[in-house]
Amino acid sequence: METTSSTNEHTGRGTMWELERNLDQPMDAEAGRLRNMYREKTYPTLVLLQLAFQSLGVVFGDLGTSPLYVFYNIFPGESEIKDTEQVIGALSLIIYSLTLIPLVKYVFIVLRANDNGQGGTFALYSLLCRHAKINTIPNQHRTDEDLTTYSRHIYDEKSLAAKIKRWLEGHQFRKNAILILVLFGTCMAVGDGILTPAISVLSATGGIQVEEPKMRNDVVVIVSVVILIGLFSMQHFGTDKVSWLFAPIVFVWYILIGILGAVNISKYDRSVLKAFNPVYVYRYFKRGKTSWVSLGGIMLSITGTEALFADLSYFPVQAIQIAFTVVVFPCLLLQYTGQAAYIAQNRNSVVHAFYYSLPGTAVIMVMLVTTFLMVPIMLLVWRSHWSLVILFTALSLVVEIPYFSAVVRKIDQGGWVPLVFAGAFLIIMYVWHYGTLKRYEFEMHSKVSMAWILGLGPSLGLVRVPGMGLVYTELASGVPHIFSHFITNLPAIHSTLVFVCVKYLPVYTVPPDERFLVKRIGPKNFHMFRCVARYGYKDIHKKDDDFEQMLFNSLMLFVRLESMMEEYTDSDEYSTRELNQAGNANPRINGTNAGSNMDLSYTSHDSIIQVQSPNHTGNSQVMLSGQTYQTVGDEIAFLNACREAGVVHILGNTIIRARRDSGLLKKIAINYLYAFLRKICRENSVIFNVPHESLLNVGQVFYV
Repeated sequence: METTSSTNEHTGRGTMWELERNLDQPMDAEAGRLRNMYREKTYPTLVLLQLAFQSLGVVFGDLGTSPLYVFYNIFPGESEIKDTEQVIGALSLIIYSLTLIPLVKYVFIVLRANDNGQGGTFALYSLLCRHAKINTIPNQHRTDEDLTTYSRHIYDEKSLAAKIKRWLEGHQFRKNAILILVLFGTCMAVGDGILTPAISVLSATGGIQVEEPKMRNDVVVIVSVVILIGLFSMQHFGTDKVSWLFAPIVFVWYILIGILGAVNISKYDRSVLKAFNPVYVYRYFKRGKTSWVSLGGIMLSITGTEALFADLSYFPVQAIQIAFTVVVFPCLLLQYTGQAAYIAQNRNSVVHAFYYSLPGTAVIMVMLVTTFLMVPIMLLVWRSHWSLVILFTALSLVVEIPYFSAVVRKIDQGGWVPLVFAGAFLIIMYVWHYGTLKRYEFEMHSKVSMAWILGLGPSLGLVRVPGMGLVYTELASGVPHIFSHFITNLPAIHSTLVFVCVKYLPVYTVPPDERFLVKRIGPKNFHMFRCVARYGYKDIHKKDDDFEQMLFNSLMLFVRLESMMEEYTDSDEYSTRELNQAGNANPRINGTNAGSNMDLSYTSHDSIIQVQSPNHTGNSQVMLSGQTYQTVGDEIAFLNACREAGVVHILGNTIIRARRDSGLLKKIAINYLYAFLRKICRENSVIFNVPHESLLNVGQVFYV
């Protein structure tokens, strides 16, 4: 009596809170998980060289086509070039842009910020979410940190990294700001990706007009369309086959443009080699506004740089580093220097290319987003010294901000096209995230107490029919609102009930043997389980994935593991013995002398005490639907019988609507945009390959 009273006084939350906490504990036991520690793959030298060769055909195509149109965009008019020093200054900017951005920033720094071999903006965000709790949907739990792919660091509370971590976690606005920054960078990459293939092919085919000036532009467009159709039709063969097809072509291209550049240097003007002296960058900018405007053309020399990081999932870091430093970088330097040597002697014959510079607006914004995200990555993940972080940020911004200021003036000249694409995708992504967040918050606030469910007794106050029911929910604890809605309208449920929570974690993949977490809810005679299925952002649901079979295997493995644990311990992790003791210390709760903080709508918790033999061996007596089973084998046989009787997948067909007092923007976002996205999105029944005859949708309208 005194113990219970002191506990209640200490918590200040009452007996029902204590009951709920013990009944619905977080997922702590995993079903048959064997930890296989992740280690970065190591490749033999020959295999690494082979992968470096293949990466040429996938990663470096855009960088290789840039020489077709860079100088033409720097000096679009014949009268643009005043003297040779102007050409040398532009070349010097190209050389140091290629050196600082692709080589130093990406190849040697950003590529190291990969998420277990995965690259791109979302990979950076995934790293941040693991090292700081900035995920806007709080569905993670400490058990998720045990995944072999969930690598993270622990900081000293007084360290700079710990202070930044607390600052990022301290306000919801900062979390949303980081999310929007990530979505913005991703959408810019998408906008650039939509235009880049067409522009590169048009620039290449436009070179035909140099030899055939009478060829009309519409012929060039038709040829480009045919080439693009052929290129995209090959994508379904997979990266491996595509890389083997294009790698020899791209390799020969780089070698040829490198040789051509070397020949031009020797033939025309070797004085352009002075461009390797950075003083010519300063002299170039002294020419005033004309030099600043030309930065939009110079920036085209580094388009495609983001692909080095975004395509990292296809190739290891070392392969991309070898390909760039050995082949791409020296060949590009030779080609640009050779072009400058030719232009210096032929000022009125700037190398012709089809004039398109639209990608520049999106490309530089993606680079800026990467720079900003690298700051917390270096501090939290790498734990770099603050001086190195400042040095990296300063060098990046010194190059990128002038380029950004130059391309901004091109927005009204066509640069708005990728921005429109990016803006459309940003709206779609954020509205989807906003609607998903609101739906999750509603389910969290409207979930039913597990203590109330278990207080109904082994039958849950319902008719228990043969079979197994899988109730899908986004909650990892508590009972989803759709379940109470279901049993209110149809007071019957299957003899075995499994609450299935499917959630996505900030990791690139979850190993199959670590995918499922299983725990028992209440005593064994309730036949209730909770299963959490975890996926990474790269995990794909395939039609041949038998989700139901994998879940059932995990459930059976858990039952066996639980029985083994009972044989070697005197305490059952899932028993409610402590609650029983607390109940004996309290006044009786069977409707008489209940505590003042006990909700009388809850029935006796004496009914949820697990029935065990005194010796706690594996032969504990378990009541299963009125039948007595002596061994774990009998329970497994019962579960098999339930499955054979039929498995029903109960999914919530929820409709999200904005409340009447909501603002206009919220109504448009929820009632129209989010509703449309939900309508065209694949349903969970399709994702998990649920047979139509085994599907039961529970419809409900949520107002948020």
